[in-house]
Amino acid sequence: MNKEIDLSKHWNNAYSNKPEEKLGWYETDLSPTLKLITKTGLNKSARILNIGAGSTTLIDELIKIGYLNLIATDLSEVALKNLKDRIGNRKVECIVDDLTKPTKLKNIASVDLWIDRAVLHFFTEKTDQDTYFKLLNSKVNKDGFALIAEFNLKGATVCSGLPIHRYSKEMLIEKLENNFELIDSFDYTYIMPNGAERPYIYTLFRKK
Repeated sequence: MNKEIDLSKHWNNAYSNKPEEKLGWYETDLSPTLKLITKTGLNKSARILNIGAGSTTLIDELIKIGYLNLIATDLSEVALKNLKDRIGNRKVECIVDDLTKPTKLKNIASVDLWIDRAVLHFFTEKTDQDTYFKLLNSKVNKDGFALIAEFNLKGATVCSGLPIHRYSKEMLIEKLENNFELIDSFDYTYIMPNGAERPYIYTLFRKK
């Protein structure tokens, strides 16, 4: 991460200055993520942590499907306020925290599923990556899952004005192989609201 940028301010501005459906990462097709969530076989009472949730409509869909224990976390308090305003009084725990310097997230109970769509690839410094994976390892239950989707090696090198560290399936396996096994992976091309293509690698790991 670029330490000279106030990232909290950066993401708050991003969510304040555009309607969410115009943001470059806004999804109308949640099928890649939902496909992997279904593959976990987790029951509806499973604890699910959506990191870098922003104001994602994935939370709405998981509520609709019947999941009962949802946690959304993001660096942007504006994004999470937008999410809470949209979902109303339906119960979702929202946590503002920094994954590169986690405080509140260190203290939450462990989870059955960690979902990351387009967060890890913003961590370009090894120390930030190490902090991310340390938190992931400590917070996912045994036999729990990590769903990680990032820009693949053909993906963009910059997003929202920030540099990107791109990933392959093999690179993610190397990061997680000591404690996790790969269950599924596939390439997926996301189409941005402006029509541009963003190639992703989607992966699902199970904790040993």
